[in-house]
Amino acid sequence: MIFVRHFVVFCLFLSLLVGCGGDGNVAHVSGVVTLNGKPTADIAITFQPLAVEGKNTTPPAATGVTGSDGRYTVKLIGSDKPGAPVGKNQVRFTGHVELTDLSEEALKKAKPKINIPTRYWNDPNFVFDVPKQGTKSADFQLTSP
Repeated sequence: MIFVRHFVVFCLFLSLLVGCGGDGNVAHVSGVVTLNGKPTADIAITFQPLAVEGKNTTPPAATGVTGSDGRYTVKLIGSDKPGAPVGKNQVRFTGHVELTDLSEEALKKAKPKINIPTRYWNDPNFVFDVPKQGTKSADFQLTSP
């Protein structure tokens, strides 16, 4: 439950940063996420650009949610602009929670429809290099015990 609150706060924080880094080079990114070999709905995927040496800012992150066929397309957080920043991005996964009420009580009650192991949120080595031409095959195979 604490994780859900941290995720919501993280997303809100990132949305505040959208204007700080500019959108620079953004490319279309979509793909399929599977869990234990099966396309899975309601997985939130985040592409967080990695800091580049010599730059004080990073572009905004991008996020998307898988549909029933496991497919997703990301867009910049705080914008309707499709795509993710070109270059190396840490990729994070978590169960999606649809929130319309951001009150403390609602956050306590919010639960994702699917549980994704926390290693898929915390692993700094889970990196995807978004190509300048974009990709429709940023596919990820997740496993859960």
